[in-house]
Amino acid sequence: MARFGEVLRSLNNLKLLAAIGRSGGDLANVADLVDNFLDSPQMADCVRRFRAVPGGASLMDSRYPPLQPNLEQLLQLPPGSLGHRYASLIRQLGYDPEFFRPRPTDTEARWLTQRIATTHDIHHVISGFGTAPEGESGVLAITAAQIGFPAYVLLTSASQLAAFRLQSERFEGLSRAVVHGMAMARGAQCLAAVRWEEGWERPISDWRAHLGIADPADQEPYGLAQQLAP
Repeated sequence: MARFGEVLRSLNNLKLLAAIGRSGGDLANVADLVDNFLDSPQMADCVRRFRAVPGGASLMDSRYPPLQPNLEQLLQLPPGSLGHRYASLIRQLGYDPEFFRPRPTDTEARWLTQRIATTHDIHHVISGFGTAPEGESGVLAITAAQIGFPAYVLLTSASQLAAFRLQSERFEGLSRAVVHGMAMARGAQCLAAVRWEEGWERPISDWRAHLGIADPADQEPYGLAQQLAP
């Protein structure tokens, strides 16, 4: 019975990947893919890996709340600080800071899923990856490599395969971004286990030094600085 359930999950994953491809990354379709893994063996292993990283278990056991940013307050912080850079990015790109799907946090899997969803754009700021497809693949690769978050593992793999087969001109840039993200994941502390809200005022440079991010992606073709340059 369990094997049959996994077959159904795999088939649904394929349908959702196709929908994501057709829609150009529609967030509702991505959220459906994320939720499809909530009760999966892959998500159980992700929870195990998260609990094993420094600070992960205490963060999870306390049900540390999902991110709830006040953009107006963050914009009052000094330029170059995490809070100011994050709020400026959300405003500049016209993003909804509550883009994520509301979920209960009553289980470890749901809590971790919601925490990752709500802090996703902070990972862009800290890592320097842009929000175009190549940058998205790079930033997703970090969490995929660090704790095996199932939807991100699948998305990074599927995006490379799709580019290789259907858009070969994009494959080099996308694969470079994914490799960059994986290398960053290997050298840095687990980004999913960071209490960002307790250091909004800290400069990005201090955060990167503290976390072990020595090669941020800002100036790469898939980087955030390149994307936002006038």
